[in-house]
Amino acid sequence: MSSIESFEAEPAVPTLGHFINGDEVPAANRTGAVFNPATGEVSKQVALADAAELEQAIIAAQTAFPAWRQTPPQKRAQILFRFKSLLEQHAEDICQLITAEHGKVIDDAHGELGRGIEIVEYACGISELLKGEFSKNAGPEIDSWSEFQPLGIVAGITPFNFPAMVPMWMFPLAIACGNTFILKPSERDPSAPLLLAKLFQEAGLPDGVFNVVNGDRETVDLILQDSRIAAVSFVGSTPIAESIYQKGSANGKRVQALGGAKNHAVIMPDADIDNAVSALMGAAYGSCGERCMAISVAVCVGEEAATKTVSALQERIEGLKVGPGIDAENDMGPLVTAEALQRVKDYIEEGVTAGADLVVDGRGLAVPEHESGFFLGPCLFDHVTPQMSIYQDEIFGPVLCVVRVQSLNEAMALVNQHEYGNGTCIFTRDGEAARFFSDHVTVGMVGVNVALPVPIASQSFGGWKRSLFGDLYVYGPDAIRFYTRRKTITQRWPASSVTEDAKYSFPSS
Repeated sequence: MSSIESFEAEPAVPTLGHFINGDEVPAANRTGAVFNPATGEVSKQVALADAAELEQAIIAAQTAFPAWRQTPPQKRAQILFRFKSLLEQHAEDICQLITAEHGKVIDDAHGELGRGIEIVEYACGISELLKGEFSKNAGPEIDSWSEFQPLGIVAGITPFNFPAMVPMWMFPLAIACGNTFILKPSERDPSAPLLLAKLFQEAGLPDGVFNVVNGDRETVDLILQDSRIAAVSFVGSTPIAESIYQKGSANGKRVQALGGAKNHAVIMPDADIDNAVSALMGAAYGSCGERCMAISVAVCVGEEAATKTVSALQERIEGLKVGPGIDAENDMGPLVTAEALQRVKDYIEEGVTAGADLVVDGRGLAVPEHESGFFLGPCLFDHVTPQMSIYQDEIFGPVLCVVRVQSLNEAMALVNQHEYGNGTCIFTRDGEAARFFSDHVTVGMVGVNVALPVPIASQSFGGWKRSLFGDLYVYGPDAIRFYTRRKTITQRWPASSVTEDAKYSFPSS
């Protein structure tokens, strides 16, 4: 047998396409690699849509809109209830896909999915949420009311770090409001969003109402340019969020674009250090730090609080288990790509060069049998100053920086002067300090002894400053306003037997 005949080719990996008009649509031209972050291997290829593939989705959404718009909200809610039930039934399948392509530990994937299901649950109340406002006898025999009508075709562009939850921040409420939706998920972990679309169809959603178009920057540009798409929701980094807001707005779209973060936790001298450190561990190192709400800076007020905090963090980090996310015993999985891993390592080196004290260096971590995975151990810097890049920039990795200050006012000045204003928290037993902090800190989401103050489904999520471009947050009441437009109707039925004179003054009641 020749060497050629004896050669065994590598098994071909599957190629994921799109979900358009209720059907799976195979890749037409371009594709990209999807990696298993725990092994470093290519696990799939994913389609990267061109103009023709996006056109299919737009036509499907456009065709489905008139009938879906007229579907009573209660019937839309019934489909959402069935969708919620299917999500719960298939939770393990969805979470396995998240872990396989993102890398986060399986318990974290279940937590992500759970928060997404809460949004679906909130959307099930759409009949109440869409109730308009009525004024009888606003003028002589005149009634006036407002109603909230859908926009048409809307789109969502979502990041890799929450492949199930962040899409569910958007499409359930947009669809509940009567819109049709095109989702462009991250090309790094596209399997979970595709499964969500299939389950929504199984729940009874009409074809074309929800479409998933995989793609990259070229696909995003096509979405932003197309005048038939009325609104765009985006979550990602600040430079891209700003660009999407500018381009989408210039093309006449309603845009909400959530950007980056540098979330500070203020540790007061009277804080319960043990509980604060427990909260910091999860907030800094959960999901390998790949969260827009991750705590990446601990601002310790007073040397004693700082020393205790750093010492306790060191001790806890020693017991933190890092490995494949599929193993429920692990606390932290890998970063999503080799590029992400290298980017974080570069920041760590910059911190060392700038003079910060690298108390815990996770760069030497080796995970047995997963040497090619994108793993990095937890890192802890002390004596970080505001001039350093590791303080200024969103690292998006398992790196926690400790800054030492002497007062609450000094700590708040750091938070308020930073360009990002996504989330922050304070650990204290002092109600006066907590109230002052909550009232005067210029950040959109604030926690008091809560490290990750992510609002519940009936609230809305969003930051201030360069963490949000646009006026309205995602999900909650703001989403209803974002995905609808108000129409005010004034009505009068004069008596047919009376002929009225023309009135030239401006009408008033």
